[in-house]
Amino acid sequence: MHKRITFKGIDHSDAVENYANDQLAKVIDFLGNERSPIYIDLMFKPSKLRAHHFVELRIKSPNYSLISSYEGTNFYNTLDRVIDVMYRELHESKKKLNDKKKSCGRHDEFKKER
Repeated sequence: MHKRITFKGIDHSDAVENYANDQLAKVIDFLGNERSPIYIDLMFKPSKLRAHHFVELRIKSPNYSLISSYEGTNFYNTLDRVIDVMYRELHESKKKLNDKKKSCGRHDEFKKER
C-alpha cells in the first residue's frame, strides 16, 4: 500500500499529518484485504481567493478508483468530511461489486452451454 500526504502551497504540519494518519486508519483497514497495488493520495491546499482550505483524497486500486474532495474553513473538519464521504463511497462500491458477482453467478454458464 502506497500512502502519500501532500501539502501544496503551505508549510508541512506534523499535527495535521498525524491527525490525517489517524483518520485514514479506517480507510486503510477497509482496504486491508484488497489486492495490491493500492495508492492513497491525500492533498491539502489553501484557497488563493478565500480563507478556505481544499482537501482531496484519491484512492486507486484494482477494484476502486475514487476521488473525494471538499473545501472548508478548518483543515480538521474538512478532512473529517472527506474521509467520511470516501468511506461511504468505498462501501457503496464494494456493495455494487458484490451484487454484480452475485447476479452473474452460474446463470451465464448455463446460457453458454445451450
